[in-house]
Amino acid sequence: MKDPNLKDKIKETVEDIWGSVFRHGYKDTPRNRILQIISNVWLHLHPARVREHGTKLRFTWCMGGITFFVFLVEVVTGILLMFYYTPDVNKAFADTMDLMYTVPFGRLMRNVHRWGAHAMVITVSIHMFRVFLTGSYKPPRRFNWVIGVFLLLLTFLLSFTGYLLPWDQLGYWAITVGMNMGRATPLFGHEGPFSQFLGMTANNDIRFSLVGGTTIAAPALLRAYVWHCIAIPVIATALMIVHFWRIRKDGGISGRL
Repeated sequence: MKDPNLKDKIKETVEDIWGSVFRHGYKDTPRNRILQIISNVWLHLHPARVREHGTKLRFTWCMGGITFFVFLVEVVTGILLMFYYTPDVNKAFADTMDLMYTVPFGRLMRNVHRWGAHAMVITVSIHMFRVFLTGSYKPPRRFNWVIGVFLLLLTFLLSFTGYLLPWDQLGYWAITVGMNMGRATPLFGHEGPFSQFLGMTANNDIRFSLVGGTTIAAPALLRAYVWHCIAIPVIATALMIVHFWRIRKDGGISGRL
C-alpha cells in the first residue's frame, strides 16, 4: 500500500538537499541581496562571523589543515621540478636521474615532493575517517561531505598520475596494472559489465582515453603529465576553496551544530 504522504516526503527531502547546496532564495529583497553576497564563494570567501569552537584543534587534529599545507608544499616543489623535467619518453628517466645526481638540491626537491605525496594521501584519509566517525557529514554538511569525497578521489589521482612521470619500471608497471583495471570499469571499460550498451571497444573505452592508445607509450606519459601538473591541481584548488568556505558556513570545523 502506497504512503499517501510519500509525494510530500520526497518533495521535502529534495528541497532539504537543494537547500543544503543553495542556502538562500533569490527573492529580490535588501536582506536576500546581502545573503546572496556573503553566501557566494567567489564574492565572499569567509563569513562575517566564525564560532569559537571552530578554532579549536583538539577535536579535529587539524588533519584538513595539514593536508592543505602538504598540498602547498607539493605545488611549490612540483613547480621547481618542472624546470628540470621533460615529459618525453626519451628524456624523462634521464631528467629524473639528473635531478637526483646533478641538479643542486635536486634529490631533496624530488624526495620532498615524493614523500609529501605519500603524506597527503595519509592525512586526507585520516581526515575523512575522523569526519565519518564524528558524524560531521550529517546535515547541514552533506554537500561539503560530497566535495570532500571528490577531493579524496583527486588526491588519489594526483598520486596515481605522478607515478608514471619518472618513466621507470616501477611507475610503468604500476600504471599498466591500473589501466588494465580501468578497462574492466562498468559501462566505460570494454571488458566491464554493460559496456556493450555504449559500444565500448579497446579503441574507444576509458582506458584508451586515459593513456591515448592501447599501450603505455609516449601519449600516456604526456597525458599523465598534463593531468598531474595542470588539470587535477586546478580542479582540486577550486573544490578546496568551496570546501573551506562551506566548512565555516556550516558552523565551523569541529563538527558541532
